[in-house]
Amino acid sequence: MKSYTLPSLLACLLAVLSLSLSRASAAESKKLVVGAGCFWCVEAFFENQPGVTDVVSGYAGGDTANPTYAAVSAGRTTHAEVVEITYDPEKTSLRKLIDFFWTTHDVTNGNGVWPDFGKQYRSIILYANEEEKSIIDASKSAYQASGKINKPIATEIAPSTRFYKAEAYHQDYVKTNPNDSYVQNVAIPKLKKLGLPTPPKKN
Repeated sequence: MKSYTLPSLLACLLAVLSLSLSRASAAESKKLVVGAGCFWCVEAFFENQPGVTDVVSGYAGGDTANPTYAAVSAGRTTHAEVVEITYDPEKTSLRKLIDFFWTTHDVTNGNGVWPDFGKQYRSIILYANEEEKSIIDASKSAYQASGKINKPIATEIAPSTRFYKAEAYHQDYVKTNPNDSYVQNVAIPKLKKLGLPTPPKKN
């Protein structure tokens, strides 16, 4: 029979405990899918929010299988450019994230977000269940009544559809391409307006 020393038993117990905690943490995380124009900007907005652990650019809200950037950006699908946000509900909440969402763009325009217009750039929130929908609706009502806007919110609020991750070069685009003209002229000014950090230019 194989014998075990006390140190080896302790190491095994610590490994099991670490794995259990890791799985519990993963199980507790939640996801939210939203769109607010070009996903490069939206990704950068939410990456800077407390409690957010991951943000992935992609496509959702339509019915075309395996959409590509070329098809979505040209308006040849019913999908919108969106981001999938993973967050820790112990550090933030759906309500806080949605409250922030309204402030990131002109939510009264249902046909895109400056400087990108068309259904593929529409303002959209996808909910997973009726509880989430109730939270989103309450946040929407509060923002509409806040006096910060003088027209009705045009954001599409719809049941979740399949999320398709965008091509690799779109991920963390603002961080990895700070010298890009779109990043310099569109994303960074929006980040500054929101009081969020901006990436330094590369030499």
